[in-house]
Amino acid sequence: METLLYVASVALLLAFWIKMKGVDYVLIHQRWIFVCLFLLPLSVVFDVYFYLRAWIIFKMCSAPKMHEQRVRDIQRQVREWRKEGGKSFMCTGRPGWLTVSLRVGKYKKTHKNITINMMDILEVDTNKQVVRVEPLANMGQVTALLNSIGWTLPVLPELDDLTVGGLVMGTGIESSSHIYGLFQHICVAFELVLADGSFVRCTEEENSDLFHAIPWSCGTLGFLVAAEIKIVPAKPWVKLHYEPVRGLENICRRFSEASQNKKNTFVEGIQYSLDSAVIMTGSMSEHAEPDKINRIGLHFKPWFFKHVEGYLTGGEAGVEYIPLRQYYHRHTRSIFWELQDIIPFGNHPVFRCLFGWMVPPKISLLKLTQGETIRRLYEQHHVVQDMLVPMRHLCSAIMRFHQDIEVPDAVCRRLHGPG
Repeated sequence: METLLYVASVALLLAFWIKMKGVDYVLIHQRWIFVCLFLLPLSVVFDVYFYLRAWIIFKMCSAPKMHEQRVRDIQRQVREWRKEGGKSFMCTGRPGWLTVSLRVGKYKKTHKNITINMMDILEVDTNKQVVRVEPLANMGQVTALLNSIGWTLPVLPELDDLTVGGLVMGTGIESSSHIYGLFQHICVAFELVLADGSFVRCTEEENSDLFHAIPWSCGTLGFLVAAEIKIVPAKPWVKLHYEPVRGLENICRRFSEASQNKKNTFVEGIQYSLDSAVIMTGSMSEHAEPDKINRIGLHFKPWFFKHVEGYLTGGEAGVEYIPLRQYYHRHTRSIFWELQDIIPFGNHPVFRCLFGWMVPPKISLLKLTQGETIRRLYEQHHVVQDMLVPMRHLCSAIMRFHQDIEVPDAVCRRLHGPG
């Protein structure tokens, strides 16, 4: 009873303080309060629900039958749009706040929304070495299933919530791209519903012109309803080498050399200022040296980019063994380095130990609750930008970006090898 009274008292005081300060003030200047009290617990509920749902559906083998019905439903919606005269453009009915991008697409309000509720893994064929998935299946789902049976994607972008559809229709890249290319290059087939309501499957040999046009098309050529993606055997560990590098020319040279060395399964660089970075190279391993194991995915561990920065400040190279799935999603807990702006004390050891198991908040929930004022602030003062640059122009591109954006030393840049 005393505990309930205490909780109620705190809630009343918090509500009174918010009323005095104003909701906008709290959401902008003290947003961590709202995130910690509401979005973190809600994010945990979302994750548990969707992972259990995906696992149960896959184990019951009901996904393929449900998939066929979903495809027919999309075809029905498209044909109805045609009967209505097709007066407006079509788009997916997925709300803009559900996407990982910071951008909120206003076109959803003016276009014909086609409901596409397709988020399942349909089939894993280890003989053909492919996995067939629906467009809203995300990287967290894919690694949870594939790694448990000893397989993985050759290119696996690291945030849990990145979807197959977004990586195909947009761009997907990872630290193994210097070997396998972009995410689109590990896809062997696409299945789509076109603007006339017809269903088509395309590969290198079948409807090859459409197959090559789908990547980067941003959904303008049809609705993606499934993709077949290559899989490769997985090993339980990643042996990761950390090398601190000083000087922009040295950074670009070492990064280029690491990318050209195909013995490196993974190559990544994090640049902490114009002339300081840590270059990381890794390869899968069956075994790990016990005294060099670092389970970076555990909730009480430091955020990955902060952990890497320790090698820069220490000035010495190092080697660690990281569990494969934890390596893949190494940037998820801190949303790269974005979470430090939302929860400034999020990397503090006390917070990590007590509440780290709840991070990160879902990006979709952050977008849904950000409000117009925060959205404008992000658009005017915040840069999250992916760029594909030829390796020979890497040095000049970094210099130009630094000059134009005037990035302070405290902000990170992440480098991936060429596809």
